[in-house]
Amino acid sequence: MSLLARVIEEPGDAVSVAAVEGEIDASNVQEVGARLRALMTNQSTALIVDLTDTRYLDSAGINMLFELSGELTDRQQRLQLVVPSATPIQRMLTIAGLVGTIPTHETRAAAIAQHA
Repeated sequence: MSLLARVIEEPGDAVSVAAVEGEIDASNVQEVGARLRALMTNQSTALIVDLTDTRYLDSAGINMLFELSGELTDRQQRLQLVVPSATPIQRMLTIAGLVGTIPTHETRAAAIAQHA
């Protein structure tokens, strides 16, 4: 994995969780996206991407999340994000129109509770 970002994977039968620590930008977006996509199987119903410890996200990262959401929707799967409010990442995602398009939760526990 890139020195800029670390993806911590928690594969699950129906729901997988991936926490992204660090920065997602044009230099590592392909690698991060590939790691997220690899967590999904035909039995998966959802992928939760926890951006709590993501310090930076540029337009390439935002586009990757939009694309990933579309791909999962086409497969009748869902993408959910964990983005604490009042953070720079939350503001960026709101401006880009991602918040409101993709289900977003304050905490990982809240996102996981949607699938209990």
